[in-house]
Amino acid sequence: MATKGEYVGLYELQHDLKNVLEGSFPDSVWVKAEISSVSVKGNGHCYLELCQSGPSGIVAKARAIIWKSDYVLLAAMFRDRTGTDLQPGMSVLVNASVSYSELYGLSLIIDDIDPEVTLGQAEMARRETIAKLEAENLLDRQRALEPVPLPYRLAVISAGDAAGYGDFNRHLSGNEYGFAFEVHLFEALMQGQQAPQSIARAIGEAVSSANPFDAILIMRGGGSNLDLACFDDYGLCREISLCPVPVFTAIGHDRDYHVADMVAHTSVKTPTALADEFIECYIAEDERICSFSTRLKLAFAAKVSAMESRISLLSSRIGAADPRNVLSRGYALVTDARGVVLKSCASLEKGDGVGILFSDGRINATVDGKI
Repeated sequence: MATKGEYVGLYELQHDLKNVLEGSFPDSVWVKAEISSVSVKGNGHCYLELCQSGPSGIVAKARAIIWKSDYVLLAAMFRDRTGTDLQPGMSVLVNASVSYSELYGLSLIIDDIDPEVTLGQAEMARRETIAKLEAENLLDRQRALEPVPLPYRLAVISAGDAAGYGDFNRHLSGNEYGFAFEVHLFEALMQGQQAPQSIARAIGEAVSSANPFDAILIMRGGGSNLDLACFDDYGLCREISLCPVPVFTAIGHDRDYHVADMVAHTSVKTPTALADEFIECYIAEDERICSFSTRLKLAFAAKVSAMESRISLLSSRIGAADPRNVLSRGYALVTDARGVVLKSCASLEKGDGVGILFSDGRINATVDGKI
């Protein structure tokens, strides 16, 4: 064991690890793994995260890179052989060189992919389902349905004790805005050979309900690819596509995407996200109503302001026409003995009495003569 006085710098340690790892794998190796994430950057390089699962979950992860020079050809080849691009959830067999960087750590540099491993029995069945639905023009049928603006009655298809269903209920009923929903559970098997028929039967029960539902929700909280293979079943996916009520799906997590998601009206990743879909409908309507209130207030304030401006203008005009304001500018008003305003001196004779009105008072005078 080294003492405190005996140490190496981090770079030196990393450099030694690099030499050991790359020296142990001087040649490329074939590695079988599952893609947990994939991203093609603007520079054309493809970055992946590979993983391997065990009985208790993920047991290994590694960063992998396909440089642009290889990715262009590999992606085209893979798409031609499988009919799809590299996607999360796929099992792949890749040929990779081990690379270790003192700065970025371990990476697998991929230079080849064997598409035959990816094209397993389940994937082939999935592709056949898609092809059949596409030939029958059923892939986009659900998206042509117009959802209810404020969906209230929701039919949920799930296992009654599923954690995802519990998460959905808590999130929906506990929303901070207090929006209320009516949720009815139609229990069904959510994995296994009998699951497609069970889910399809639940859809039929929801559609035939005496009191129509605004939406049908199919949810499950994830699982292995084999567990979720039922959601690629042709019969189930056809039932979803032909359903006259909008169908929403929340099947699995980020790496899971199934044909049932493709044919549904709307697909999200988790039951909690599905609850948000419906809460946000009400938030949007609430905001719209609030905007109307704000607009009414602004319009009323503008109307009042315009009326006040008119009143102010009329007041100014009236004030300007007030004789007292005229007299305050140095003018005087002359009346005869009866108090009638005189506009001319033609009617006055010597000795006639007149009144002269100033802004601050009145005086009486006698005509001494006319000029």
